[in-house]
Amino acid sequence: MAEAAIIGVDLAKRVFQAHGATADGSVAFRKKLPRAQFLSFLGDHPRCIVAMEACATSHHWGREIARLGHAVRLIPPIYAKPFVKRQKNYAADAEAIAEAASRPTMRFVAIKTEAQQARAMLFRTRDLPVRQRTQTINALRGHLAEHGVVAPQGLVQLKRLSDAVNDETCRLPVTVRDLGLIYLEHIELLTARVADLDKRLRAAASQAATTRRLQSMPGAGPITAVAVETFAPPMEDFQRSRDFAAWLGLVPRQHSSGGKTRLGKASKMGQRDI
Repeated sequence: MAEAAIIGVDLAKRVFQAHGATADGSVAFRKKLPRAQFLSFLGDHPRCIVAMEACATSHHWGREIARLGHAVRLIPPIYAKPFVKRQKNYAADAEAIAEAASRPTMRFVAIKTEAQQARAMLFRTRDLPVRQRTQTINALRGHLAEHGVVAPQGLVQLKRLSDAVNDETCRLPVTVRDLGLIYLEHIELLTARVADLDKRLRAAASQAATTRRLQSMPGAGPITAVAVETFAPPMEDFQRSRDFAAWLGLVPRQHSSGGKTRLGKASKMGQRDI
């Protein structure tokens, strides 16, 4: 087996596909590796570049592979997709990843630490009950609107719905009132869960030096600070603030052609959590 300079890995749950490419781009090997044999195979291989898509579990494997001495490159899936040749399968995906990693202008994703991923889980765990609470309130609004109780959108308007459900003089049917209480109890439970996660988020934001510094900016609170510190690459990677805005996707979408510049609305193609 020839010595590979770049190994492209298509991650999966149980079986990984590895594509080894030499320095000149020719195929060194194609191998299917069970999950249990993946690290031992890379540990026996001479030090090289190991490329993967920045997808689920990629940061964990990136940390483990880096401990073996390899240089790890994580590629956004959208950047690896153009290198797939015709039919899509595990072997073609692994080859496309290796090909994309060999490009000198390719952009890579920084490997997150375990602490960053823990804060990311905290951030998204809080986001889940917030969205569930909004869905529950909207469902209650919709049901009560069918019986003539109309309230504007927003959490602050929940009291109007609660008063209507608890008002025995209201013309709401008994079944509607009983079911509305179930909605209100669920909303109260979600609100308490969000409040608890807010405390944890503020505590996490006060521990790291980066998040404390971010909160000194006008308009940046603990939630925004944790999101930036967790999901954004190191600020040293950006030469100016406009580069960070472009990374976030706060730039106009371009449809330029024929020497004419056509700019549309903000693309929002960056990190939506921030």
